[in-house]
Amino acid sequence: MLSIEPTGAVLGATVHGLNLARPLGDADFAALLQALGEHGVLRIPGQEIEARHLRDVSLRLGSIQASVTGRFHHEVPEVGILSNVVENGEPIGIADAGQDWHTDMSYTATKGFVNVLYAVKVPMRDGRPLGDTLFANMHQAYEDLPAGVKQRLAGMTARHDFNVFWERMRTRSGSARAPLTPEQRAKRPPAVHPVCMTHPITGRKVLYCNPGYAERITELDEAESARMLDFLFAHQLQPKYQWAHQWAVGDVLIWDHIGTLHNAIPDYRPDEARLMLRCQVMAERIFDPAFQRQWLQAA
Repeated sequence: MLSIEPTGAVLGATVHGLNLARPLGDADFAALLQALGEHGVLRIPGQEIEARHLRDVSLRLGSIQASVTGRFHHEVPEVGILSNVVENGEPIGIADAGQDWHTDMSYTATKGFVNVLYAVKVPMRDGRPLGDTLFANMHQAYEDLPAGVKQRLAGMTARHDFNVFWERMRTRSGSARAPLTPEQRAKRPPAVHPVCMTHPITGRKVLYCNPGYAERITELDEAESARMLDFLFAHQLQPKYQWAHQWAVGDVLIWDHIGTLHNAIPDYRPDEARLMLRCQVMAERIFDPAFQRQWLQAA
């Protein structure tokens, strides 16, 4: 029987009683959606699944985004590979995925909804797992904004650009990323979204403006936009909004892109193997009123 155990921190909960190698029942699916809205990050531990199981769970939530480069995906093509492992002189996955504060797919016209990651190999040192993922709570970050800032931002939008984060990652020492080609950039044109939006599960406001991809508040001039973004980024990354997930082999982690930011910590060496399977799920379904009536009201 499914049960939810909150971390007691600003984010996160552990889901007990699920085996994702089996089809997810309707009642469990509805309960997962509600828990995702409430807790932002859900850990489902002790899983022994294949890539197709990860895909099938993810497709219940929405469509899956493909890689812009066409590389580093499983033979189940919807499933990406995140890894620092090198075989026969070639990397088997993306080694530096997520290594700064951001929200996936805020750079697309259809926003991202969730990431679903499965831990196959977790780097260890002196008995401690490495490669934590940090999360920040954007429900709470919005609620704590000064009233004047909330008023100022009401109705404003920000432009998000995939290339901003890509180029920042390329400047890191040892990066193997090549510049995006014109064709790849055309696949990821900038997108514009509200700075503050209503979360489709909780009905509460969230701050949807992340330092990875948000580059300009479109209603402000360049200088004022830069000042406001600096303020928002500093505000949302205060330690009081953060929580760290410590990975274990067999963890499946589902996290909400609309209500959280995340940052993968690269505190492990190249010889300390990390391997995750990932699906990036889009948000077209969670904003659909028919989907909400079917699943959120049924929970």
